[in-house]
Amino acid sequence: MRIVSLLPSATEIVFALGLGDDLLGVSFECDFPPAARGLPSVSGTALGAALTPAEIDAEVTASVQAGASLYTLDSALIRELAPDLIVAQDLCHVCAVPAGAVDAALDVIGCRAKVLSLDPHTLDEVVACVGEVGAATGTTARAAVVMDELRERIDVVCRRVAPRARPRVLVLEWSDPPFSAGHWVPEMVVAAGGEPVLAHAGARSRPLDWRSIEAAEADAVVFMPCGFGLADAVDQAGALLGRSELCGVERFFAVDGNAYFSRPGPRVVDGVELLGELLHPTSGDPTAGGRRLR
Repeated sequence: MRIVSLLPSATEIVFALGLGDDLLGVSFECDFPPAARGLPSVSGTALGAALTPAEIDAEVTASVQAGASLYTLDSALIRELAPDLIVAQDLCHVCAVPAGAVDAALDVIGCRAKVLSLDPHTLDEVVACVGEVGAATGTTARAAVVMDELRERIDVVCRRVAPRARPRVLVLEWSDPPFSAGHWVPEMVVAAGGEPVLAHAGARSRPLDWRSIEAAEADAVVFMPCGFGLADAVDQAGALLGRSELCGVERFFAVDGNAYFSRPGPRVVDGVELLGELLHPTSGDPTAGGRRLR
């Protein structure tokens, strides 16, 4: 099967199913596993470079209001690759090329590829995406094994933290303006032994006001800026640490949102394990994916 992935999470799933050799093209954001970086990129972004969080939010808002796409497709390259399967999403038009736009582009270029849209909202649905890709690629047996392993790892964390007191955890996926992290992230917090505040499992991420953030009286803040790694999260966290509304928060963490939280793929389970160590540490240095800043 000839596969093109327009999602970093889907690319990780394809490799987890042992289909790396069948993957012919990826999105410009697909950087894991390292082998994905050497594949042709069939999509790009219309966002400018080196923007602040506020500037990125302004550009995204303007594009959405204008009905413009934040992403581009290389139609000529897709035609050349002639995929049988393209994996896309309709969950968030800000995160990747929507499946509907892919269908429209395929009609224009005359490509007959099947488009599989992965749109999870909950933690279990993230794991189930492995099964969806397995069903579409004839690797259902391998997918079942991968899903069982992921669910068992989550259960291990849940059992370890079950006796512990649950801190009130505010997860921010953007700093300016502040956004709560929704979808599967609140369930990740629960699995890791925390009580999510200002967020609801399965619901979309949403903007917050600073008055509500202060009133939430969180015990811990986890900052995971969408689309950024740990170094950028630490850098951007400086502006949040100086907010008076967060001065009473005892613990403040920055984590690699790109790798372990924003992308609904297998490494979300790594994110559950990371949160479990941050909230209920068993060692002095939990992992390389997160850092305590307060």
